[in-house]
Amino acid sequence: MVKRQYWLSKIESFWHKRSIVWLSGVRRVGKTFLSKSIPEAEYFDCELPRVRSLLEDPQSFFEDHRKQRIVFDEIHRLHNPSQLLKIAADHFSDIKVLATGSSTLGASTRFKDTLTGRKTELWLTPLMLTDLHDFNKTNLKHRLLFGGLPPFFLSSTVPEQDFQEWMDGYWAKDIQELFRLERRYSFQKFVELLMAQSGGIFEATSFTRPCEVSRSTITNYLRVLELTFVVNILRPFTTRRATEIIAAPKVYGFDTGFVCYYRGWHDLRQEDLGQLWEHFVLNELHANLQSRQIYYWRDKRGHEIDFILAQRGSPPIAIECKWNSKEFEPTNLIAFERQYPKSKFFIVSNDVDHAYTKEVSGIKVKFVNLSELIRVCLNPREGLKIDRFVE
Repeated sequence: MVKRQYWLSKIESFWHKRSIVWLSGVRRVGKTFLSKSIPEAEYFDCELPRVRSLLEDPQSFFEDHRKQRIVFDEIHRLHNPSQLLKIAADHFSDIKVLATGSSTLGASTRFKDTLTGRKTELWLTPLMLTDLHDFNKTNLKHRLLFGGLPPFFLSSTVPEQDFQEWMDGYWAKDIQELFRLERRYSFQKFVELLMAQSGGIFEATSFTRPCEVSRSTITNYLRVLELTFVVNILRPFTTRRATEIIAAPKVYGFDTGFVCYYRGWHDLRQEDLGQLWEHFVLNELHANLQSRQIYYWRDKRGHEIDFILAQRGSPPIAIECKWNSKEFEPTNLIAFERQYPKSKFFIVSNDVDHAYTKEVSGIKVKFVNLSELIRVCLNPREGLKIDRFVE
């Protein structure tokens, strides 16, 4: 069994904060296998009738498992999962609990309200850089084409049928359980179109005719997809300047494999790598920051920055993604610097071995690889040690 070391260490650190960890993520992202790999943890599959029967008396169950580590997998199969976890948090805090379940359960208001202040949430994303090393399969182009769901990533051929089966299961087991949406065709058509134009600016009206639904229905579909981690929405970074885009979001599909599948890509061309690299960088930021507070910037003249990180008390971090560092063109950074002169500027590229700085039109731009970028984003005030300066 592959041990995903980054995620195991995250669970350990989260257990130091609270006794309940809620592990979320899309179906087949690896929640069950990760749960089974936790050292010295007793695993309970809540899909099994005998396990559900065992948990009908929570007090007796927890009294028998004092000071232990427990995994409740597929906890949404229980009659009242939030109440079970509340009892564990309030009366058996010496027991460390990891719970996994449908993304729709985590999105429900009742679940959130009952466990407010009682749990920490860990978002398990598709495979990230450290996962590739754990799986001993570090070919990044393979990861971009096959995607980051472990069974898809490990396939010897592009698992086209599995992508559609995943989407059918998502509709039947996730969407229908909580949201009870109608018009399966319209919903799946919307997902297909979103994935095909992933990374673009979203305009709800453009989907109404091909999906045969109203604008308000499209908006609701998008909300559901975001709640269940199938899309990631980036809002524009703005201080309400007249020259900035202030409302239109960008929407990214959750996984490069699905993006390739819905675009009909079976082999990656050089021009495809830049777009997919942007998705992979976003996935890495989500995995490490455990936050969706990532923005993009665009002005009304068409200048755009891929990602903006903005923390209170710190200057914005502007990130441009380039598969090849030679593709860098400074126009967008110059436009952003005019509006936000104290910003930090990074070009994250696949071909950078060691970080270096280059001055462009008076702006110091740091060229980094993805690992170095993450170190900066996790410790923005410490900065980054640059090995060399390029004129």
